[in-house]
Amino acid sequence: MGDTKVETISRLAQWRIENFGPCSFKKSDPFKLGIWNWHLSIERNRYLSVRLFPELSRVSKEQPPVAKFILRVSNVGPNRRSYISPVYEKLLRTTDDCVWHVDSSFHGRFTIDVEFLDLKICPLNGGEASPVWPTDATMQSISTQTTLKCLSRMLEESILSDVIIHTGDGTLSAHKAILSASSTVFKSMFHHDLKEKESSTIHIEDMSRESCMALLSYLYGNITQEEFWKHRLALLGAANKYDITDLKAACEESLMEDINSGNVLERLQEAWLYQLEKLKKGCLMYLFDFGKIYDVRDEISSFFRQADRELMLEMFQEVLSVWKPV
Repeated sequence: MGDTKVETISRLAQWRIENFGPCSFKKSDPFKLGIWNWHLSIERNRYLSVRLFPELSRVSKEQPPVAKFILRVSNVGPNRRSYISPVYEKLLRTTDDCVWHVDSSFHGRFTIDVEFLDLKICPLNGGEASPVWPTDATMQSISTQTTLKCLSRMLEESILSDVIIHTGDGTLSAHKAILSASSTVFKSMFHHDLKEKESSTIHIEDMSRESCMALLSYLYGNITQEEFWKHRLALLGAANKYDITDLKAACEESLMEDINSGNVLERLQEAWLYQLEKLKKGCLMYLFDFGKIYDVRDEISSFFRQADRELMLEMFQEVLSVWKPV
């Protein structure tokens, strides 16, 4: 039969019926929209009944569609009439999940349109349905990835760079706008009559070139996990010095993840130096609540000789809270 084919463009599917005549039932060929093959069917009883359903397949069984759509039936000719369905939003599995009854009789040539407003995959184990077509979040993700690629090229290829950074063992090129947007300290350097503004140079000689490159990679959005992990202590110092609060928080979270007997005293000192309350509490809990203070007995004397008095007082108070008689 020549009029079983459904044409599609974008989110619209159109079935052109050349002759319905005395026939009481007709089913379309499958057509593809989203990840599913679909069928339309028409049946004439008391009403003209239009059905939309996915083709029975593994995909439709394991990833059933939730469709939001409008159906439209229009006759063809000079006296064109259209009947438009309500907006449906349904989980479609079988031929009975969507049946639209049109209270009119169509003969001869007419068309059936399905305009899909949205398509989602219904998870079998519950939860929120996931969209098939791009959403605002999807486009934002694509835009973000594109921007990060551009920023990465700007850093790696020194595209229109306008500031030189002198590190402890080399130089790097960067962009004042990126640095200023990331740090109020950098912004102040370039907006006030300081030597950095006049010379377009910054001296970060307390960082190695490699560590400073890790800092720039973070600010430009292309740092790797390995790079961050390797330089996190240096990054923590830079974040504190240049008031980069999100980097400082990321470093604190990372340093919390691998506290052990070999580094707990160093972490505690870093936490005190940079006022990292969460890390400090974690170190004190590790030492006293979990009893790991006995594992660092050989190092504790040297630590106490260098530690701040207020930190030592907090450690003593932690001892009292843990060993308080019941």
